[in-house]
Parts: sequence; structure tokens; C-alpha cells
Amino acid sequence: MVLDLLKFFQATDPSRTLFINNELDAKYYIDFSGVRGGDIINKLKQKITFFKPNDPTCTLFTGHIGCGKSTELLRLQAELEKQGFHVVYFESSEDLEMTDVDIADVLLAIARRVSQSLDKITLAETSKFNELLQGAWRVLNTEVTGVKAKSPLGDVGYSTDKEKVSLSFGIGEITTKIKNDPTLREKLNQYLGPQKTQLLEAINRELLEPAIAKLKQQGKKGLVVIVDNLDRIDNRVKSWGRPQQEYLFVDQGEFLTKLNCHLVYTMPLSLKFSNDYGMLTQRFPEDPKVLPMVPVLWPDGSIHDKGMELMQQMVLARAFPDLAPAERLSNITEIFDDGSSLDRLCQMSGGHVRDLLRLLNTWIMEEMALPLSRDTLEQVIRSRRNEMTMPISDDEWQLLRHVKQRKRVSDDQGYQKLIRSRFVFEYRDRGESWFDVNPILTEAKELA
Repeated sequence: MVLDLLKFFQATDPSRTLFINNELDAKYYIDFSGVRGGDIINKLKQKITFFKPNDPTCTLFTGHIGCGKSTELLRLQAELEKQGFHVVYFESSEDLEMTDVDIADVLLAIARRVSQSLDKITLAETSKFNELLQGAWRVLNTEVTGVKAKSPLGDVGYSTDKEKVSLSFGIGEITTKIKNDPTLREKLNQYLGPQKTQLLEAINRELLEPAIAKLKQQGKKGLVVIVDNLDRIDNRVKSWGRPQQEYLFVDQGEFLTKLNCHLVYTMPLSLKFSNDYGMLTQRFPEDPKVLPMVPVLWPDGSIHDKGMELMQQMVLARAFPDLAPAERLSNITEIFDDGSSLDRLCQMSGGHVRDLLRLLNTWIMEEMALPLSRDTLEQVIRSRRNEMTMPISDDEWQLLRHVKQRKRVSDDQGYQKLIRSRFVFEYRDRGESWFDVNPILTEAKELA
């Protein structure tokens, strides 16, 4: 079978998120739930569709950046829509300035996306919501610029249809205006901060609750909002000394739970190792759901056969999407000089989906021909290791040595950085977790 190098390269793009409803992407998709400690997405779906279809739910979903969370959340969206739910999925990084996020920013982003998604549903007058937004618009255009500009919302009291249209448009005008201007963001949060409760109530009473009632009249079972990429917010310290991640998810976590619909937020994995994690779990109705790495080795260093098989299939599916798994295995030498080269690639990824694709994608670019050779892979690995080791301090090397020996981490701030930097991965098996050093680093002389 002749393999098209360019198509294979494009299929291994590490930045590509799989959309399960897309026919080709569905062929690329590999179900790792059997080695990740359970099907988290199916459990989330059951909670919404079976256990609490008519009651608001709130779930935090976390895992290493690049481990496949977005693909799994898009699968959740597709399955919930099949069950009759109206699902609003969006990437918060498109709406928010991730280095400076406040609770009002998140609430407005959700309100805007929900309003946009309901373009065919007529809602009642949103007077309280409009009043808050008009006040925000006046603050942004008079206190900062000294010029009173006309609000994109117009005057309160528009007809029903105009109210609905102006709501998402008005929020969009405000969020666009502040996204790249820290001064304006500060002014908006000074205005809306003391009114968080009123803003939350307006979103619930004038947007979410009427929307859900209309959706159910149309035969829908409810409204689900999935806020992706919120795990990517920067952890810089706020002006009053509080790290941003702890501020949003711990200090303001209660507001994230109070929207009257089904909610799923992605959360930074490093918060699981924060001293405030106990407080965080008290703010939310249940513990965060973790999407761990795909295990390719057991804690004792032996090969995790099932995990390795699935990672191999993820690579082979990108090359031969129309072949059965067994047939793909018989064509390994069309891609690699030897089956051991594929094994090496999977082991060095540590079961991190995006890291594997990144190594493979770079390997293809370096080689420019098939089959791919082991020598080139080793060059790619060494280059990647060199880049990763540069910022690691002596203290961090010591922490990494502890992880390598003990297979666990503590709530020490140093470990939080190791988790954020993907120097340490988490794995799960039958309810228990263990940690290990990113395999790219394990062959560094500092860990030898």
C-alpha cells in the first residue's frame, strides 16, 4: 500500500482537534478509556441525561494540556445532542484575555455564547441584564476616554426580537473592547465586581431559565454549556497577591457553580496540587474529573501492553484510516524502518497524545521520506530533550528524581510547576494514580 507522505503529515498535525461528527476524524479517534481508569465522558453524560436531567449540574474537567480533553469534550457534545440536549461548546481563549481573567469576564462570555446559539428562539425582555451592560458601556466610554459613546444595546425597552439580538451583540462589543486593554478590563471589573450577584441573577432569570423553557417547548431536554480552554489561564499573581488560578476557581468558584444550567469547565491540572485544593472541592459539588495520560509503562518500568497497543493504533490510524486495526499492524514497515521504531516513539511520548504527534510530525519533516528511520527519531528526541532541559533548575531536577523514585508528588509549589510544564505525568489504574517523569527527560544525564 502506497502512503501519501503529505497527507500523513497533515493527519499528524499536533494542533488538530478531532471532531467526532466528522467522518474522517471519527476514523482517527481511538478510545483510550479502557486504560485511563474509566470512561469519564460516559459518566458525565449519564449524570446529565439520567441522574439530573432537570437540575443544574457543574463539573470541573482537567488533565494535562494536550492530552485530548477537547476531543473528549466534543465527543460529549455530540452524544448529548443525540440525547436531545442543546449544547453550547466554546473555547474560552477566544473570548478572554487568559493572562487576566475575572469572574465577570467568564459569566459574560457564557451569556454571550448562549445568546448567540439561541438565534431562533425569542426571549422575553432582558431589562436587568441590559441595565447592567449599559452601565458597563458607560464606564468604558466615559471614565477612560472621557467621551460618552452610544451603547450598542440602545435604550432599554426595545421589542422582544431586538432585545435578543442586541444582547449577544452588546456583550460582544464590550468583551472585544476590553480583551486587549488591561485598563479597560480593570474598569469593567471595578464596575461589575460588586454586582456579581446581580449579574448572575440577571443571566439566570432573563437568559438561561427562559431559554431552557423555550428549548423544552421545542422538544429539547435541556441546556448544557461546555467551557473549554479555561485550564489555560495564566497563573500570574493578581495585584492583591492572589494567584489567578486560585482566585478564579477557589475564591470565585461558587459563582461558577450558580448558573442554572448544566456546566462543564476545564480546570488547570496544577490546582489539584495546590494547598487550596481542599477549599476548591468544597466550592464545587464534586471532585474534578481527571483525564490522565495513556499508560505505556507500568510503575515498575515494564511495558503496559494495552496502552502501547492503543498508542500504536493512534499513529497507524492516521496513516491507514480505512483499514482494520489488525491490517494496520501488518503495514507498519510502510511507515517505519522497523516496528521497534514505532515502539520507541510511543514510549517517548509517555502516553501524551499531542506530544506523540509532535514528535512524529517533526520526524516526518526531518526525514521527508518513508519509511521513517530510527536514527532520525533519535535526533528528534535529543533535540526535544535539549529544549526541555534548559529551564530546569537544580531544585527541580531534585524533585524530578523524587518522582522517578517514588512515583508520586505532593502539594509543593515546585511540583505544581512540574505538572504545568508537562515534566511529570499522571496515570490511573482501577481508581489509583501514580506519577512519572516525562520519558523525554528520563534519559537526561541529570536523571541517569
